[in-house]
Amino acid sequence: MSGLDEIIATRLSGVRARIAAAADRSARDPATVRLVAVSKTYGADHVAAAIAAGQRDFGENKVQEGLQKIGRVADSTIRWHLIGHLQTNKAKKAAEGFDWIHAVDSVELLQKIDAAAAGAGRTPQLLIQVDLAGEATKHGAGAADVPAIVAAAGRCAAAELVGLMLLPPAVDDPEAARPWFGRLRALRDELVAAGAPARSLRELSMGMSHDFEVAVEEGATIVRVGSAIFGARGSGD
Repeated sequence: MSGLDEIIATRLSGVRARIAAAADRSARDPATVRLVAVSKTYGADHVAAAIAAGQRDFGENKVQEGLQKIGRVADSTIRWHLIGHLQTNKAKKAAEGFDWIHAVDSVELLQKIDAAAAGAGRTPQLLIQVDLAGEATKHGAGAADVPAIVAAAGRCAAAELVGLMLLPPAVDDPEAARPWFGRLRALRDELVAAGAPARSLRELSMGMSHDFEVAVEEGATIVRVGSAIFGARGSGD
């Protein structure tokens, strides 16, 4: 085992243990939480080290960088998640290359992804990115716009809506993010109570390196962890 392999294996083990502890505190099965290792800006060697340690889900922010990495890794057992903002003109490439897309924020984008997926014979899993705080610097659908996207997803031919995603306002204290995670969970519950298919909203993608434990306690089924696995870098795990 190389030095990099050992470092990343140790970090992954630590993150998994923290997820398990957070799940235990909220009387949840740790197996219900999917860990996405955010590999953006890191090379294929880092991804390979994480794969060697048993990691199978990886997240990328940019379509082109992600596609290049997917080509280098060339491992069909890996699930690739696009977690960054997706422009409609890149929907086709995203649908053809990624297994999960976390950043659907409009009916138009949803339809473009679905059309591309159908043409490519693929069935990507989609999440609606929700902007609960109304931040001008962030993308995402407002809570009032989510029902229309959910309804449109019911008419998809290939892509499958599976849940909601959140990027809460940046805070230093992880506890300050808790209300936002709770609000996303409540929004999901409200949509299901209003008749939305529960299966289409079964996933909640929320929580990053600094607050994923709080997110798990609030019901996250997917956490997106980068620096705690691959090492320090700029903001935005």
